[in-house]
Order: sequence, then C-alpha cells, then structure tokens
Amino acid sequence: MPTPDFILDLRTKVGHQQLWLSGATAVVTRERDGGLEVLLVRRADTGEWTPVSGIVDPGEHPAATAVREVAEEAGVVAEVEHLVWLTVTDVITYANGDRTQYIDHVFRCRWVSGEPRPVDGEASDAAFFGVHALPPMRPDQAERVRIGLTDDRITRLH
Repeated sequence: MPTPDFILDLRTKVGHQQLWLSGATAVVTRERDGGLEVLLVRRADTGEWTPVSGIVDPGEHPAATAVREVAEEAGVVAEVEHLVWLTVTDVITYANGDRTQYIDHVFRCRWVSGEPRPVDGEASDAAFFGVHALPPMRPDQAERVRIGLTDDRITRLH
C-alpha cells in the first residue's frame, strides 16, 4: 500500500499542507561469492533504483519499519545491525500536490533469507548489486547507500 491509511485520514483534514513524517531506509547487505552486495528496488512510480524505504506507522519503532518494508517491498528477510544516519529530507511535493518532509532513519541491515522480488506493487524490480556495480541513483539515495556500507558504528547526524 503506497500511502498508509493514517496519512490518507490526515489529508482529509489538512489537504495538501506539508506533513512532517518519520521514515526509515534499509541498506541491506549480504556477502556473495566473496563480495559485498546491497539490496535495491526500482520504484514503480519513478523507475529509480533506491534502497528500501518507507513511512513509520504511528507507534512503530523505525527499526521495525525498516525490516517490515524490506519484506513488503522486496520479499527479503533482514535484520537491523545499527542506525547509520539520521537525516532530514528536502520537502517533497507529489504529483497530486501533497507536500511532506521526513526525518529519515537510515539503518544498515543484514540479509537473513529470501531472494528479492517485487511484492507489494511499490517496486517494479528488486535485486542485489555488487557494491562496485550499482545502478545510477539520485545523489541523496547514493549517499544513503554509501553511508550504509561503512563498517563503523558511528551514527551520522545531518
């Protein structure tokens, strides 16, 4: 489901006004054939490759959101290793005029099981890519992946 029910309900009250929402991004990695791979999905709405991300439901921990979104969008089971970045997105204006801005929790996650595939319609493709063979991405998404691939356990604030 692309837009959670709680947001649809809010939109009936506030229209297109900017909403401040919490998001979670999962940079999922796995070792294959001696190399590190990262999970990416191709967004069905824009065709862009990105790490898995989603909106935190009311009362949900952002780490749980990351794990849930990986399963919902890519059919993969993952577990969170640690928070790598806490950032604020630019204001996003959607085609229908809705405006949002997110505090995004970027987590490094470890692949547990499953082969990637589009599951819920938000992605048209899902795949693991070698870290030296990533498809083109927007700079903000590439930065999430870059930071998610660092081995240190320092959380960056931006």
